[in-house]
Amino acid sequence: MSSRAEVPKVNAGSMADIAFLLLIFFLVTTSIETDAGLSRMLPRDSPTPPLPIQQRNILPILINGENELMVNGEIVPMVNLKDLTIAFLDNGGLRSEASDYCDYCKGERSTTSSDNPEKAVVSLMSNRKTSYGTYITVQNELTAAYNALRNREAQRLYKVDFTAMERLYSSKETTAAYKAALKKKIQTIQSLYPMKLSEAERK
Repeated sequence: MSSRAEVPKVNAGSMADIAFLLLIFFLVTTSIETDAGLSRMLPRDSPTPPLPIQQRNILPILINGENELMVNGEIVPMVNLKDLTIAFLDNGGLRSEASDYCDYCKGERSTTSSDNPEKAVVSLMSNRKTSYGTYITVQNELTAAYNALRNREAQRLYKVDFTAMERLYSSKETTAAYKAALKKKIQTIQSLYPMKLSEAERK
């Protein structure tokens, strides 16, 4: 009668330690990307209904399902969006005797476009089939239009770009006292060209 051969046993006592060390290794060496998005401020709840906006103070922008861009009812290439937005925001269509006349605007002063930057609203409508890349590109072009005008006024008032002041304000190396001075300047420029962007999905 033959005896069965003994199967060698594997010592698994250290497997838990090895697994724990591998887990620590991957946690330490793995880089976690931070989420990036668009900086937008949501409107606050108000018990009073919003005041009616005159049509000339609204710049309608539509992105259809084929990622085509329509501004003021006309299909335009993406490269023209920034210039069209700047022309609308910087129009200053009110007469010089008006109380809210924009004396720093350098636009055409057309009576069919925005009265002043404070009243100007950019209305962006998209479609469910609009690609995310096209939507982000439009947002970037609109932000670039605002930054171009803000940079111009920041150079006029403070001899420095608005975007440069924002970078300094966000820097950890900037002192608290200098940040306080920068904040006032940034708010002043933002009040000259406030970003009023209304977004809705086209039905």
